Amino acid sequence: MEIFYWLLFVVLGATLAGLELSRTSRDRITTSSAFSSFKNNYLLVYSLMMAGDWLQGPYVYFLYSQYGFGKGEIGQLFIAGFGSSMLFGTIVGSLADKQGRKRASITYCITYILSCITKHSPQYKVLMVGRILGGIATSLLFSAFESWLVAEHNKRGFEQQWLSLTFSKAIFLGNGLVAILSGLLGNLLVDTLGFGPVAPFDAAACFLAIGMAVIISSWSENYGDPSENKNLLTQFWVAAVAIASDEKIALLGAIQSLFEGSMYTFVFLWTPALSPNNEDIPHGFIFATFMLSSMLGSSTASRLLARSSLKVESYMQIVFLISAGSLLLPVITSFLVVPSNVKGGSISFSGQIQLLGFCTFEACVGIFWPSIMKMRSQYIPEEARSTIMNFFRIPLNIFVCIVLYNVDAFPMTVMFGMCSIFLFIASILQKRLMGIAESQRPKPQDWTALDERERETEPLNI
Repeated sequence: MEIFYWLLFVVLGATLAGLELSRTSRDRITTSSAFSSFKNNYLLVYSLMMAGDWLQGPYVYFLYSQYGFGKGEIGQLFIAGFGSSMLFGTIVGSLADKQGRKRASITYCITYILSCITKHSPQYKVLMVGRILGGIATSLLFSAFESWLVAEHNKRGFEQQWLSLTFSKAIFLGNGLVAILSGLLGNLLVDTLGFGPVAPFDAAACFLAIGMAVIISSWSENYGDPSENKNLLTQFWVAAVAIASDEKIALLGAIQSLFEGSMYTFVFLWTPALSPNNEDIPHGFIFATFMLSSMLGSSTASRLLARSSLKVESYMQIVFLISAGSLLLPVITSFLVVPSNVKGGSISFSGQIQLLGFCTFEACVGIFWPSIMKMRSQYIPEEARSTIMNFFRIPLNIFVCIVLYNVDAFPMTVMFGMCSIFLFIASILQKRLMGIAESQRPKPQDWTALDERERETEPLNI
C-alpha cells in the first residue's frame, strides 16, 4: 500500500490525538455523577446498536453478489430497503411517540436481528423480506433512540447543555471508533478466519441481542403523547401541522434532507470517483480513514457545543459551505487535472486530491450529526418528536431511491455538482434558521420587563 494512504491516516490520527489531549476547562462541560452514569449507559447501548449496523454495511452488496445476483437485482434490493424505510418505517417509527420509545428501541433490535437471519437464505424473496425489515429498523435507529434520550434527559432534570455532550460522544464512538472496529472485525471474520460473507451478519445479531438485554434491564419507558384518544393518523396530522406552522422545524427538516441526501450519494460514488480506471485502492483502509476523519469532526463538535456563547446555527453555516466545496473537488479536478488513461495501477494525482476533499467532507459529517441532534432537541416538540423525525426522512429516502435508480444515467461530475449545490442551499437555509431563532430569542430588555412583571405579580401568587 502506498505511503500516501499511511501518511494521510497518521496525520489525521495525530491531529485527533492532539485535539483530544489539548482540551482545557473551557472545552469541557462539568457534569454530575448521576448524569455520567446515565450518559455511559446510553453510549453503551448506542455503540452496540451502531456495531450491529456497521458490521453489515460493507458486506451487503458482496453477499448478494456471492449468491449470484446481478447489479440490477441488487439495486432493486437496495431500493426496497430505502422504500421500506420511507413507507413502513415512518409508520412504525412514529408509533414510538404513542407506544413508548423503549419499546420502539427493542423493536429495532428484534427487527434487525430478523433481517440478519434472512441473509442465510440465497432466495431472492427471503432477501427482499430482509431488506424491508432492515428499512424499518433504520427508521427506528435514527428516531427512537434519540427521542428516548432527549425525553429521559429532560425527565431526570439534567441541564440542557449536557445533552450536547452525549450527542458528540455518541457520534465519536458510534460513527467513528465503533465503525473502525466493526470493519476490522468483519475483515477478521470473512477474510482471516474464512467464515464467509454471512458471518458479519451473525456477529451483528449478537451485538444487537446484547444491546436489547441492556435496554430491557436498565431503561425506563417514556412517551411523546400518552393520551388515549390520539390515533396514528392524528399523530401524523399533528406532526404535519407542526412542520407547516413552525418555519424553524420546516427549515431543519429541509437542511437535514439536503445534507443526508448528499451524504448517501457520496457513499455510492466515492469508490468509482477514486478509481475511474479500476485503480487498485485499499477500500477498507480508506473507509477507516473516513471514519477517523468523522471522529475528528465529532471531537471538534464537542468543543464547539461546550461553549454556550457559540450558537450551533452560526457555525453550521460554515460547515455546510466547507462540505459543499469538498464535494465540488471532483468537478474541479475534471477540468484542471489531465485524466489518466492507464488501467489499473495506483491512485492518480486527481484521486489523491479528491481523497483529501472526501476526508474533509467526512469531518463535516462528524460535526453535522451532534449539531443536528442539538438543534432537533431545541426545535422539535416532545409530543411528536419521533413522528416528525421520521417525516424528515421521507424526502431523503425518495431522493436516495431516485439516485440508486439513475446512478448510471448521469456523469459522476453532475452527481457531485448536484450534491455541492444541495449543500450550498443547506447553508443558505441554515442562515435563515439562525435569523428566525435570533429574532424570536428574548432581548435583554425583554428579560428585564419579564422579571419586573413577575415581581409585581408575586404577592398575588402567595
